[in-house]
Amino acid sequence: MHSSNEVASSDRFIQETGLASELAQLVEPVLDSLGFRLVRIEVSGRDGKTVQIMAERPDGSMTIDDCEAVSKAISPLLDVQDIVSDSYRLEVSSPGIDRPLVRASDFVDWAGSEAKVELKAPIEGRKRFKGRLEGFEDGEVLIEADLGEEGHKIIGLAVGLIASARLVLTDELIREALSRAKAKGKGQLGDGAEADPDELKTDDVEGL
Repeated sequence: MHSSNEVASSDRFIQETGLASELAQLVEPVLDSLGFRLVRIEVSGRDGKTVQIMAERPDGSMTIDDCEAVSKAISPLLDVQDIVSDSYRLEVSSPGIDRPLVRASDFVDWAGSEAKVELKAPIEGRKRFKGRLEGFEDGEVLIEADLGEEGHKIIGLAVGLIASARLVLTDELIREALSRAKAKGKGQLGDGAEADPDELKTDDVEGL
């Protein structure tokens, strides 16, 4: 495994654009004050218009009660600021098992797991890479990817080139997620825990 011990866990280098970016600037300080980290914000047309906020505690956990607390703190703020036009549905959730990877520490913590990485622009004609994470070093995400005729090689992808990255849902990842949740004493809950003003729900494993 190739990784760095000097990795800041609080800085997201994969960030939102457009409306989601405006929302992130508004929401992130509130999350910080409550003891949570913002993972990702997405605005979609699902169920009319949906604003999905993924968050977690520094240890990676996120319970239903946590989601509810975040939702109650953020919902009035969004209403007052009126950044989102028209009506919308607010969802607050944990990142889930096949979580987005947005911080250098994410790539270190989940080294050994399979991930998909998409670049903003192609490198030698290729924008998408899939393979085993090998950590993070010198501003680059390390991944062992299938390079076709060259076989599997560990390559470094500069953080400034990465548009999105997330874990791939595999049996091994599920076992690892369950093991981590058990080690934290959290039990089994959501992929992820999710809350909005009208309902709370969970799917698979809590705290990822």
